[in-house]
Amino acid sequence: MIVRMSKIEIVGPKDLLQDVLNVLSSLGIFQIEPSSAGISEKGQEEDLRSFSLDEKTLFERLFLEDLREKIEKLFSFLPRIPVRKSYLDPQSILGTLAYTVEKHLSACKSLEERKRILRRELAELKRYSGFLFTLEALFKDAKAAPDLDVIGLTIKDPGAIEHIEVLLSRLTGGKFKLFTIPVENGALGGLITIEKTLSEKVSRALSSEQIPEMPFPESFDLLSLTGKISFIQQRSSAINAEIEGIERERQKICTRWWPIYTTVYAWINGRLALLNATASVFQTRMCFFIHGWMSTEDVAGLKRRMASSFGPLVVIEEKEMLQKDLDRVPVMLKNPSYFRPFELFVRLLPLPSYTSLDPTPFIAIFFPVFFGMILGDAGYGLILLVMSLILRKRFAAKKTLRDGAQILLISSVYTIFFGILYGEFFGDLPQRLLGIEPLCVERRTAIIPMLYFTLTVGVLHVLFGLFLGIVTAFKKRTKKKALFKFLSILLIFCMIIILASFFDVFPAVISQPVIIAILLLSPLLLFAGGLLAPLELLKSVGNIISYVRIMAIGLTSVLLAFMANHIAGLTGNIVIGIVVAGMLHLLNIILGVFSPTIHALRLHYVEFFSKFLEHGGKEFHPLRKGDDEGTGSI
Repeated sequence: MIVRMSKIEIVGPKDLLQDVLNVLSSLGIFQIEPSSAGISEKGQEEDLRSFSLDEKTLFERLFLEDLREKIEKLFSFLPRIPVRKSYLDPQSILGTLAYTVEKHLSACKSLEERKRILRRELAELKRYSGFLFTLEALFKDAKAAPDLDVIGLTIKDPGAIEHIEVLLSRLTGGKFKLFTIPVENGALGGLITIEKTLSEKVSRALSSEQIPEMPFPESFDLLSLTGKISFIQQRSSAINAEIEGIERERQKICTRWWPIYTTVYAWINGRLALLNATASVFQTRMCFFIHGWMSTEDVAGLKRRMASSFGPLVVIEEKEMLQKDLDRVPVMLKNPSYFRPFELFVRLLPLPSYTSLDPTPFIAIFFPVFFGMILGDAGYGLILLVMSLILRKRFAAKKTLRDGAQILLISSVYTIFFGILYGEFFGDLPQRLLGIEPLCVERRTAIIPMLYFTLTVGVLHVLFGLFLGIVTAFKKRTKKKALFKFLSILLIFCMIIILASFFDVFPAVISQPVIIAILLLSPLLLFAGGLLAPLELLKSVGNIISYVRIMAIGLTSVLLAFMANHIAGLTGNIVIGIVVAGMLHLLNIILGVFSPTIHALRLHYVEFFSKFLEHGGKEFHPLRKGDDEGTGSI
């Protein structure tokens, strides 16, 4: 549900402002309105103006912002490893930390620059060492012929290899070897082995042909081919060892200083939040005025806390909520434990406006039902139930994954329930092996009854959405919109009656007064909804028809399960049959998780929520001590 909010004004003497803000930040239940001029009431003192910070406070703010920026830069250089918690008083070590952060930043920048240079050198060496494994036979020959030299090439056009071979054959009399390997951007890396006496001549010829050489390090010049290979291997090992040393040094800094910097960083965030909040406070010659929002249920507790801390010096008054305030009220969602995991689906959408409804309870009620109706297999449901319990225990510390596992758990229970009604346990195994007939309906053959059933579900769900739209319209005091939703419900009922009369569900004589009712209601519909009202009505009818996907996707699932069992029976071998059926059922379970989820969400997001949900809400951001602290309690 969307928590009911109150518009609050806090008034007190100016010298108590920082103490009051400290109390508010420690509780974490009050959001200061940044545009207080718009929320304050007329009739207050004429000299009401924004609260101005003195020179000392401004200097503190600049100092803390600079220190926070440096700490953030330092964090970007340090690895993320588990560290202890620091219990030092942040305020007492700010001066020391302002000095040490400069040293650590300088040290980390040097380490990072050295690491970057080493990695670049290692990447160059890898280009050369790429030939080592492909040319191992050549290196063995090089030990017996130490007068060989190596020339590296970068061949941008692979089609030039034939031209290079002709050129080398003419210059060396055929005494050369050319090896190539693919490198980046479709180019080739080449390695030429020739006699040392010919290397200078070949290099000049390659330059004149504009064939770029791959530059070897200067330390290669006096080395033999075998020496070059040994140098690459030794230097690569040395570079890796040095990089590991840099990482150990970074971890050493992180282990010792990360807890301190983290604690100070959180304190700075809290302190800057207070100073920034001060800029949203208004003042007169002697008093301060704080305007903002908080949960209505917390107002009494805040009054008690302020009274115990400041006595009658600080006054809290709950202001009347005006129509113009509704667009500024921040939104906070609060749901019972059963509904709370389904906020995961709601967070995929923009936040609902304050005057709208929280869609969480509705998706929590209907989504598992739709999921179970589509999958509808007790065997699959048992597997998903076990899987959800394992995932919930495995990821208990990760909220998103834990909520996802809880949603899967609830949905699997409904899958088992509908599986019992459909008589499905890994497809038609109960009927195939034990002769047990479905309790309710066999989906594989009862296509028309399932079609009627899903359309009925669609009618009820869409009409319920339109009813919620009426509630939302009354909350926003838009009576014409409420009338349009009400007329849409009446007209859909009329259409259903006429359609049912065609199939002799209702007597044909009833259709005539219903048609007259439609003709009478249509002008009212145009008046309430405008010229596009008929299109909106047809859209609602189309939304109802969309619920047929519950039957269609479910039918696909049960047919795949039936085919798995049927193919397994055709194998004539129990072991092979179990393996084949198991693989097909596994595929069906995987599809049975994703497909019902996607289509059930679509029915909510498009067909249902569009009837009542209005987006555009602003999230509730209470004043808090630091980013790592949660909402306080009174």
